[in-house]
Amino acid sequence: MANNYTDHEELRFELNHPLMKRIVELKERGFSEKDTCDYAPLDFDDAMDNYDRVLDITGELAGTVIADNAEGVDLEGPHHVGDRVNYASGTAANLDAMVKAGLNGMTMPRRYGGLNFPITPYTMCAELVAASDAGFGNIWSLQDCIETLYEFGNDDQHARFIPRICKGETMSMDLTEPDAGSDLQSVMLKATYDEAEDCWRLNGVKRFITNGDADLHLVLARSEEGTTDGRGLSMFIYDKRDGGVNVRRIENKLGIHGSPTCELVYKNAKAELCGSRRMGLIKYVMALMNGARLGIAAQSVGISQACYNEALAYATDRQQFGKPIVQFPAVADMLATMKAKLDAGRALLYQTARCVDIYKCLDDIARERKLTPEERAEQKLYAKMADSLTPLAKGMNSEYCNQNAYDGLQVHGGSGFMLDYPIQRYYRDARITSIYEGTTQLQVVAAIRYVTNGAYLQLMREYEQQAVADDLKPLQQRAKAMADKFEEAVAHVKEAADQSLLDLCARHLVEMAAETIMLHLLQYNATQRPDLFSKSVRVYANLAEADVAKHHTFVMQLTPDSVQHYM
Repeated sequence: MANNYTDHEELRFELNHPLMKRIVELKERGFSEKDTCDYAPLDFDDAMDNYDRVLDITGELAGTVIADNAEGVDLEGPHHVGDRVNYASGTAANLDAMVKAGLNGMTMPRRYGGLNFPITPYTMCAELVAASDAGFGNIWSLQDCIETLYEFGNDDQHARFIPRICKGETMSMDLTEPDAGSDLQSVMLKATYDEAEDCWRLNGVKRFITNGDADLHLVLARSEEGTTDGRGLSMFIYDKRDGGVNVRRIENKLGIHGSPTCELVYKNAKAELCGSRRMGLIKYVMALMNGARLGIAAQSVGISQACYNEALAYATDRQQFGKPIVQFPAVADMLATMKAKLDAGRALLYQTARCVDIYKCLDDIARERKLTPEERAEQKLYAKMADSLTPLAKGMNSEYCNQNAYDGLQVHGGSGFMLDYPIQRYYRDARITSIYEGTTQLQVVAAIRYVTNGAYLQLMREYEQQAVADDLKPLQQRAKAMADKFEEAVAHVKEAADQSLLDLCARHLVEMAAETIMLHLLQYNATQRPDLFSKSVRVYANLAEADVAKHHTFVMQLTPDSVQHYM
């Protein structure tokens, strides 16, 4: 029986990273709930065993129920009935299975009915689900919107809304509008305070809303009359039980068919403020989007894994010229490259998740007591690392996902173009990953300051000091040479002091940084588990070294005067 978790030992390896000791220590607060909650862990080993067992359950559900329903869901899709959405029958069955397994509100405190899981094992669950059905993953994983409500909502909102999500109700984040896609500061959905009813009223239209007929919505709306920028926006909570929001239509999409992407009409809808006024975009949406970007990185890795699985199985089975096509170097090269990108991207994803875990745990503790100076320094360090790595994790994994889907279909040849094989669904589903929750270009915008302020270079230099296996030391030296090229390219652009040149070179510089960092992460993994990663680290070293050299050549040949040729 297929199990998306136990079938891939790489996931258990990432789960057992040494940083998990600190994460569990912070998350469980000395295991203080072991005497009051029968499913709270007794100690570190018990906590890790809990994570492992839940991942096993999730992996089995994903590999059986969700995988079995995936084709039917893709063909049927959701239905627009009146002003509402009805899920595909397979989607409804998937949700029922996940609720019965207790896989909702995973990261929420136990006092609200959650599992009190760290972000890292929850992110793994998101990967496992996406590997079988990325569209369903969008519906199920939007439960992580509750993280933002937990972080910025008040105690009354916590008590009313969080238990509902833990019991299986769904969420959405309503940000985008017809004239405000990536440019969220242009959002114009109007929020007006109703003094008679002591509530807010929302009026306007939202577009491209994933799972738009959800039970609870986090809504970005303009609360300050006369404003036109991000400082006039606030975050609101809309409860479907109160009515006032209709689904105008479900978008007809290339992929992720099971996930209803909706256009919503708000007609005097009752809502309540989440957090403080005017902070909706400046603070709350940024937190919401960072969580969503980590989720899309996990979705991308899940799709990449599915593409690799299908391509390897097909290449092993397909005979041409008297032997399996996996034995042809051209095909073997594609498969090895797919696996290397998968392993490198996954290493970056979970390094990012662990950084998020540590700083979020310390943030949570800070709501209860004053942090020690050492804890404040730790919180600052990991918050900065999480902020710098998140755009790399989302940007690179979504690009690798698209590349692996392309190569996976290519391995299938003409059969891949037929609807008989699941690779065509993965190919269609993959395309959105580099677009939604911030395009790859916007991830570059988020990452470039860490290029220019030296944060990525500092991280590379720190990784150069880590102990690696003797047979990997030549790769470590190659990674150092890649960092040298990156440093030279950054200096070249900074010395020009030209914004247009920086903008043109930005993606090249960010990819140089990401590939060098991922090579170091893979070296660590290969040192710990050569049986899992020794092939991938060598393949990835060749790939990344060539890419860095290409980007270096491009950047070093550009001057401010040459920018005009690209504009």
